[in-house]
Amino acid sequence: MSVIDDTLSFAPEVDDADPWKVLIVDDEPAVHDVTKLVLGNFRFEDRPLYFLHARSAAEAKQLLAENRDVAVMLLDVVMESDQAGLEVVRHVREALDNHFVRIVLRTGQPGQAPEHEIIAAYDINDYKDKTELTAQKLRTMMYATLRAYRDVMQIERNRMGLERVIQASVHVFSHQKSHEFASAVLEQLGNVVGLERGALYCKVQAAQSPFVGERFVVAAATGDYSRFVNAPVNGALPPRLIDSLRQAFEDKRNVFNDDHYVLHFTDSHATESLLYVGETPRLREVDLRLVELFCTNVSVAYENLHLNRELFESQLEMVYLLAGAAETRSRETANHVRRVGLLAEMLGRAAGMSAQEGELLRFAAPLHDIGKIGIPDAILNKPGAHTAEETAIMRTHAELGAQLLEHSRRPMLRLAASIAREHHENWDGSGYPRGIAGEKIGLAGRVVALADVFDALGSDRCYKRAWSRVDIQNFLLAQSGRKFDPRLVDLLMARWDEAEAIRDALPDE
Repeated sequence: MSVIDDTLSFAPEVDDADPWKVLIVDDEPAVHDVTKLVLGNFRFEDRPLYFLHARSAAEAKQLLAENRDVAVMLLDVVMESDQAGLEVVRHVREALDNHFVRIVLRTGQPGQAPEHEIIAAYDINDYKDKTELTAQKLRTMMYATLRAYRDVMQIERNRMGLERVIQASVHVFSHQKSHEFASAVLEQLGNVVGLERGALYCKVQAAQSPFVGERFVVAAATGDYSRFVNAPVNGALPPRLIDSLRQAFEDKRNVFNDDHYVLHFTDSHATESLLYVGETPRLREVDLRLVELFCTNVSVAYENLHLNRELFESQLEMVYLLAGAAETRSRETANHVRRVGLLAEMLGRAAGMSAQEGELLRFAAPLHDIGKIGIPDAILNKPGAHTAEETAIMRTHAELGAQLLEHSRRPMLRLAASIAREHHENWDGSGYPRGIAGEKIGLAGRVVALADVFDALGSDRCYKRAWSRVDIQNFLLAQSGRKFDPRLVDLLMARWDEAEAIRDALPDE
């Protein structure tokens, strides 16, 4: 889980049942005794006071460093020096960067520290002359000061919570696959409010029968629930908690109970899923609002995930149709371009591409010969050898394809443009259209060139029979360092069985 921000780490985490910490800083023992006597039975919001004692500025600084959740500091001005108390104020606000503790200056020598000057120059919250601070006024002052501390801390918790929701939501939004999305939700929910035992994400299986536990299958989980992935929830949760899943599923809403909660999601295909978090302590009101806000963001992201995937799949289908049309014109099969995409992804990953780069290559590679659409049939499908003029026309398909694609703003189509232009370039510089050599040819172009030839040689065509494994290997090895990148040839040889399995899984129709 990610750390939010060092600047947020100071705000103390205080349980709502903990006493309020009050630090008394004074060099007179009687002041400590009287303050404890007056405020001994004091309670604010049904929480008592817990007193810390310092008799010098040095002691006060140490106690404040060790107790960052002190709510109120009753601070004498004149102690080991005339300015000792003011030095503590400056140390707390600047060195400790603590702007939460409420500081009340109490002085028996107001002439040493005039009120109007101190209030203007120092970040304090109240100023009292000890001679006028009666028992009743001390209690009144404590009510007002603790109320201010409570409100400041509530604002800070809200701010930090909102930071966590925003950062967690950004992390969730960055995942584009359903299983990654589910895992990201579970992980980031812990950043929002924390998890006790963990959480699990359930997919709702389609069924005609009434709800039973077997319909909810655990797709992702954290903590104690990790061992239940791919299992029905009736083996993971007791009946009363499954009842919460049923309630969320039947009412199509989020369910919040004292020790757990269930979040309900529905996508544009009416596919439902449930997120269970428990068993957790009862959420504070602020945490409940944060969870609901986070769930709203997750619901939007989940819907967008499916809409984007549906749009992408439609675009990808169009790519294959276009690529298949180009191949059909040259009397090759549409499955050839799909195989080239898969082979290119395999080789690209072996050559060091990331998973995302490999996936992009798989989608872009099928368009490597899209420029053949612009070649006349008489030349494209001529049974015999081409004349020099026909060869020149035939070779224009590489640049034609690049020009068709390169003006797109889509990364996939821009990559496809580069591949279309470079997949007939040769390692030794003897290729076309630009005659570039070695690593001046993009890695994607080098990969697709090898994948295209491997698949073409191993496939039946109207003008030839498929070559044998040995013949293909001998040809590729002979062309290593000439036509093909030697390193890529070695990578293909090491993965030959995997490459043949790709070809066998998508046979020509």
